[in-house]
Amino acid sequence: MINDNFTLTGALTIAINDVVVQETKNLVVTVGKEWVASRLKDTASPYTIKAEMSHMAIGTDTNPISTHPVLAADTTLVTEDDRNTLTVDGGTVSTNTITYACTWAANDPSSTVTKAITEAGIFNAASAGDMFARTKFAVVNKAPADALTITWTITVS
Repeated sequence: MINDNFTLTGALTIAINDVVVQETKNLVVTVGKEWVASRLKDTASPYTIKAEMSHMAIGTDTNPISTHPVLAADTTLVTEDDRNTLTVDGGTVSTNTITYACTWAANDPSSTVTKAITEAGIFNAASAGDMFARTKFAVVNKAPADALTITWTITVS
């Protein structure tokens, strides 16, 4: 019997000042799966290959996951707070994984208060665009002087 199941799974590591504070899984949303399919198609008209993933966003959704769960139909974060350019545009590919990383330096986002970060997503634009993956997690507090780094690995299996 031929087994041709194709799955995308992901996990991310969140670090404050280079100390890992949380590791969690994510959901590759429907638009993200459509993005993968578009990358398999040539550019002949009327088809277009969608732009590569280039940004990561963080958010401060205060609702519990039971109220605002992560759904395959999601296209945005619930409460996006800031979006930065990925460390490596398009991510880094190795065997059957792609790794996306992004850092929010001290005072980014510009604020004098600690941010309670609870969600993150990967996008292919500086604003709006297609969301590839999304996750919610227990609060990670980012004080103005802290550097926050998220490393996200998507595995194709």
